Amino acid sequence: MPARRKAATVAAVGLAPLALTALAAAPASAHGSMGDPVSRVSQCYAEGPESPRSDACKAAVAAGGTQALYDWNGIRIGDAGGRHQELIPDGRLCSANNNEFKGLDLARADWPATSVRGGSYTFKYRVTAPHKGTFKVYLTKPGYDPTQPLAWNDLDLSNPVATATDPVASGGFYTFSGTLPERSGKQLLYAIWQRSDSPEAFYSCSDVTFGGSGGDSNSTATAASSAPTPAPTASAPSEAQIEDGADRSTIEHHGHGDDDASTSAEPVAAPAESAPANDVQAAGTSQNLADTGGDSSTSYLAMGGAATLAAGAAILFGSVRRRAANGGGRHGR
Repeated sequence: MPARRKAATVAAVGLAPLALTALAAAPASAHGSMGDPVSRVSQCYAEGPESPRSDACKAAVAAGGTQALYDWNGIRIGDAGGRHQELIPDGRLCSANNNEFKGLDLARADWPATSVRGGSYTFKYRVTAPHKGTFKVYLTKPGYDPTQPLAWNDLDLSNPVATATDPVASGGFYTFSGTLPERSGKQLLYAIWQRSDSPEAFYSCSDVTFGGSGGDSNSTATAASSAPTPAPTASAPSEAQIEDGADRSTIEHHGHGDDDASTSAEPVAAPAESAPANDVQAAGTSQNLADTGGDSSTSYLAMGGAATLAAGAAILFGSVRRRAANGGGRHGR
């Protein structure tokens, strides 16, 4: 067999499994943050990373820079596996002990807040990469002081206000119900999203005000002596803002919503049943994904990419073969 034909044959046969392995090995990550009540990082991103309006968000940028806001959906611990209190020290809960997000841990009373009341509440978690897992939302205890660093003991860990396992994502949000107890003044909701298909977990802090708006007198009663402007009512970033800032984000979704954040949370349809040989290949891919934190949707993307590369290799093989045949005819004359 001529060298060119042999090389093309090797490429056609070998590219697909190599491409499949490489794509499947790329870790996939879930991403998101609480959208209602609005999380601190979402609020500051909505204000604009380069020119935030509220004093709290200005201070957060001064402490940690603007990149943390562009990476608003990436407050995570990759190997948490439920060990939240073990891995996150007191005073670092809002950043999940991630130095990039340290500005979110600032203890101050003027963080923009969502107005809430005791009773049933519908939580909305903005998700840019869906995965199976459990959400738990905790509320601070009576007497919480927002001017002190947030500690685990400040949260009522024995009574989460909401727990939801594998809620259905729709329109870019996971929506689930909970019940808020009676509280007064400024409080904080701490959300933990622990994936079940990976040890990865995501965290967010949402400031809330019971019985008033985000800018009521309670918001500034214990503020710094410089008398900052009253905290505004919290507001989540719009779809346009999320899309506009996507190019500045360092968070990779590996096919889980990079291109269209508004539709990335829709469930991924299962493919039609394949022949036995394909089943064996898919099973191997699933095992690789389990090792890297991916999910079934990633496997479909990986196999699709591999198939595309394999098809390209086959075309290359055919092209080389035709050139070889034509060249042979010319030499024979």
